[in-house]
Amino acid sequence: MSYNNGLRVIDPNAKIGQNVHIGPFTVIEEDVVIGDNCWIGNNVTIMNGARIGDNCKIFPGTVISAIPQDLKYKGEKTTVEIGNNVIIRECCTLNRGTVAAGRTAVGDNSLLMAYVHVAHDCILANNCILANNATLAGHIEVAPYARIGGMVAVHQFVRIGQQVMIGGGSLVRKDVPPYVMAAREPLSYAGINRVGLRRAGFDRQALHHIEDIYRILFVRGLSVRKALDIIEHEVEQTPYRDEIVQFVRGAERGLMKGFRALSGTNKVAEPIMED
Repeated sequence: MSYNNGLRVIDPNAKIGQNVHIGPFTVIEEDVVIGDNCWIGNNVTIMNGARIGDNCKIFPGTVISAIPQDLKYKGEKTTVEIGNNVIIRECCTLNRGTVAAGRTAVGDNSLLMAYVHVAHDCILANNCILANNATLAGHIEVAPYARIGGMVAVHQFVRIGQQVMIGGGSLVRKDVPPYVMAAREPLSYAGINRVGLRRAGFDRQALHHIEDIYRILFVRGLSVRKALDIIEHEVEQTPYRDEIVQFVRGAERGLMKGFRALSGTNKVAEPIMED
């Protein structure tokens, strides 16, 4: 059963925290948990399985925890889990999980801009930003502080490493390793995410170290196997090196492209870098 609370339809069994604003024409179903100090705009639909943390803002037209767009889904009980301090702008859609992972998750302090779609079983870590119309297919993993540009489409089962910047309009078919910028078609290495890393407190030595690793992996034209062998035997062992190597070895879908020849020339596309 549900009741109409002055233009709002809120199931009496929904668990809603303290100091929560709920706008008109919003629907909240039975199996929903909403934390304290949230702001939920008008015409929002929050369906069974939604778990929303504290201090979240959810803008008009958003639909949270609709069933997966997956024909294998058989009605199993799954969730969408949204962390604290998350902002979800207008008309986003977040589908709940399937039996594969049991949940779809968005980490703390993340921002989903208007019309973002997050499909079933996606796991977004803390502090991610998805710009307008970014679309994630199912089973995608996004590491902390990733930045995904507007109109980006990400293929199912892809992994995106931490501190990554993906340029707007990109098609992401392969894994994107940590600390890089990715752009062009097909998606290619465009240098390390120097500005983002500086803002995160990475010093010059760390930046050069990460850049050296990716020159071996993406610029020299080596096979991935040969590049990893050189990195492991010739590059100083650091947490950054080990993280990158582990990510690359786990890339079941393969990695995005390295530098490639520019159309009609023998030149190699230059990385996007800043001093």
